[in-house]
Amino acid sequence: MLHFPGRIPISIYPTFWLFAALIGYLNSMSFVGMLIWVAIIFVSVLFHEFGHALTALIFGQNPRIELVALGGLTYHNGQKLPFWKQFFIVLDGPIFGFLLVILATILLQVPAFSQGMTGSIISLTRIVNLFWTVVNLLPVMPLDGGQLLRIILEGIFGLKGFKYAILTSMAIAVAISLFFFLTQAFLIGALFFLLAFQSYDMFRRTRHLSENDRDDSLREQLEKVEEFMQTGNKEEALRFCQEIRAKAKKGMIYELATQYLAFLKYEKGDSKEAYELLQSIREELSGDALCVLHKVAFEQSDFPLVVELAGTCFQNWPTAETALRNAYAHAHLKQVVPMVGWLQTAINEGLSNRKDILANQIFDPFRTDPSFQALLKNPQN
Repeated sequence: MLHFPGRIPISIYPTFWLFAALIGYLNSMSFVGMLIWVAIIFVSVLFHEFGHALTALIFGQNPRIELVALGGLTYHNGQKLPFWKQFFIVLDGPIFGFLLVILATILLQVPAFSQGMTGSIISLTRIVNLFWTVVNLLPVMPLDGGQLLRIILEGIFGLKGFKYAILTSMAIAVAISLFFFLTQAFLIGALFFLLAFQSYDMFRRTRHLSENDRDDSLREQLEKVEEFMQTGNKEEALRFCQEIRAKAKKGMIYELATQYLAFLKYEKGDSKEAYELLQSIREELSGDALCVLHKVAFEQSDFPLVVELAGTCFQNWPTAETALRNAYAHAHLKQVVPMVGWLQTAINEGLSNRKDILANQIFDPFRTDPSFQALLKNPQN
C-alpha cells in the first residue's frame, strides 16, 4: 500500500491498481492502452475524492482519502456537521468530476491539444468523467447520489428518512439491475444487483436503529464499556452498561450494552440473569452471544432452546463441550437419534473421560436402543 501523509493523507491500495488495470485492458486490449486507462482512472478518482476532502477541510473536518478496488473513499473526522454541510461534502465530489469534463471540453477546442494521442487521451478523460459523474449521481447507496438522497430524507424525516433512503436505494438498484440484465449487459447488471443486496443488508442490520443510536454521549459511554472490559475493570463496565440501557431503552446501542451486561453477569456467576438478558434480544445476537445464550440456556434447563441453537453454536464453537451439551439436551427431550449423533461428534472432537460420560445415568433410558449400543460398541469410542 502506498501512503502519502499531509493535510489530506492519501492511501492507495494494490487492489486499486489491479482493478484499474483490468478495466483498462478490457477497454483497450493493449498494454499501452491499459496504462493510459490506469492514468485516467487514477487522476479522475483522485480529483473526485479531493472534491469531498477539500470541502470537508473547509468545514473544519480532518479528511483522508483511500483509493481501493472499485474507486475511492473519503473519510472525515471531527464534530458532527449539520445536514447542509454534509450535503455539500458529498455533492462536491461529482462537481469536481464535472469540472474535469468542462476542462477537457475546453482543451479540445485548442488545436494543440485536440490532435493525435493527446487529443485522444483528453477526449477519453472527458467521456470517463461524464459517465462516472452521471452514474455516481444515481440515487443508489453507497454512490454519492444515494448519500445525497439519504441526507435529504434524513434531514426531513429524521431516522425514518434514513430507512426510506435505504429502501428507495434498494428498489432503484433492483430496477437498474433488471434493465441491464434484460439488455444483456450482465456485468453492469451484476454490479447493481450487488448494490441492491448491500442496501438490503444495511436495512436488515439497521431495522432496530433508534434515535438514541445517534446520541454521541451514549456512543461514548459504549466505547468506555469496551475499554473497561479490555482493561479488566469489570465493575465500571457493568455500571456503564446498566446506565446505557436505562437511557437508551431500545436500539442498537441498547442491544450491544445488553450483550455486554449479559457477558459480565455470566462471568460473575449470575447465569439466570445472563439468560434473561440475552433472551430479551435473542433475534439480534451476534454469533458469540448466541453461543453464550446456548450455554446459559442449558444451565437454566431450557433444553428446547439448546436444541434450537445446537447447529449454529457448534459452527461458531466446534468443541467437544458444545457437542456434549447438545447431546445432554436431546437426552432430556428423549430424542435418541440426535443425542447419539452429538455424542459421536463430541467424541470426534476429543471428548475426555468419555467412559464416565457415557456411563452417566441420563443415558440410562437409551441403553437398549440399537443406535446407542452401536455407539458403545464402536472400537474407536
